Order: sequence, then structure tokens, then C-alpha cells
Amino acid sequence: MRERQIPGEPPSAPARPQGFAGPAGLDAALAAWAGAVTLVTIADGRDDIGTTVSAFCPVSAEPPLVLVSLIADSYPAEVLARRGAFAVTLLAAGQRALAGRFAAPGRPSARLLLENVPHRRGAISGALMPEGGLAALECSVTSRIEAGDHVLLIGAVTAVAYLAESGDPLIRFRGRYLS
Repeated sequence: MRERQIPGEPPSAPARPQGFAGPAGLDAALAAWAGAVTLVTIADGRDDIGTTVSAFCPVSAEPPLVLVSLIADSYPAEVLARRGAFAVTLLAAGQRALAGRFAAPGRPSARLLLENVPHRRGAISGALMPEGGLAALECSVTSRIEAGDHVLLIGAVTAVAYLAESGDPLIRFRGRYLS
């Protein structure tokens, strides 16, 4: 029997997947997705913010748009809501330690985490970008979509800060970085 949507009422929550094994089972199932690892950085005038993100994808070539997913109540999401501009660095296989630093809870500012790493500041976003990645993009938020405990941010690519001629990506799979 199909449930009918009553006009004017919000849709009901989706049913749990068949064979749902609880949050641990769902986490394990979603960890089976291999994803490229990126670093999202934001300059907010007082400090530099950064976080490791594996939920990143290109959305459109024309106009050039990308999507990043952040935990909705995280500090990076809060700062990005105010600033509206960010940078994304597509990390290379050799940048595993950098990804770990930016994923650690209670991490210091991006400026301190990049202190001994060659980096540059974006001309448009003002965000810090480590050198040595596969590419670095500067973006401006065009859409913000609440999605459960995350927020999806669509960003218009305003500049390609650099593009490596070659290299392998840093991949996250089953909770570990593969390089």
C-alpha cells in the first residue's frame, strides 16, 4: 500500500531501509564508498578555518559548480554561512598526514596547521590552500541546502588557483586513507 501525500502537509520521514542494522550498520555500509579527500578552507577575518571533507563533487561544467557537505552544526559551516567564500584543495596521495591534521577534533587554526607546509592564500576567497595537491579551487556559495545533520553547499568556482600536471588522489575507504 502506497502512502499518499496530503497537500499542504510536510512529507513523512522515509522508512528505514529493509534489513537496517542500526547506525553502526549504516555507517559501515556508507564507509564502503571510496571518496576523494579534499580540504575545505575559509578565511573569516579573525582566523583561518579548515576541515577535511570527503563529500565533494563537481556539479556542473557550465556554469562551473561544485558541492561540499559539512556537518550542519560545525564551526566551518557556521563561518561559511557568514563568509560565503571558500577554497577546496583536492589532496594528493602523499598528503595523508595533512588530511589527518585537518580532521582531528579540537584542531587549531588552518594557519597553524599549515605553518610548515608550503601554501598560498587565494586571491578571491582569501582562504589558505596547501601546495602539492592535485588542484585548488576558489568558490563562492550560491546555494545552501539543509540535509539531515549536514548542510550541502553549492559553490560557483571563481578561480582555479593551481592544477597539478600529474599525481594520484588521496582516497578515503572504510574509514582509512589509501595512498
